[in-house]
Amino acid sequence: MKGFDWPVLMRAGMRGLGLRPREFWDLTPAELQMLLGEGEGGQPMGRSQLNKLMDAFPDVTVPQEKEMLRNERD
Repeated sequence: MKGFDWPVLMRAGMRGLGLRPREFWDLTPAELQMLLGEGEGGQPMGRSQLNKLMDAFPDVTVPQEKEMLRNERD
């Protein structure tokens, strides 16, 4: 495995992306790669996955939310 070309990566991160040095060094190589638009991104969520999330985490209406808060206090 070849090493990283740090000068090139630092220029890309700090000059190209406008990161502060601390922000640059806090990134993992994978995060930097993603910010630079390299590598493969994940597949977009399909409708069936969205439906599963909506079932697992339904929106709560204001009256329901007030009732839940009341029950938590009791």
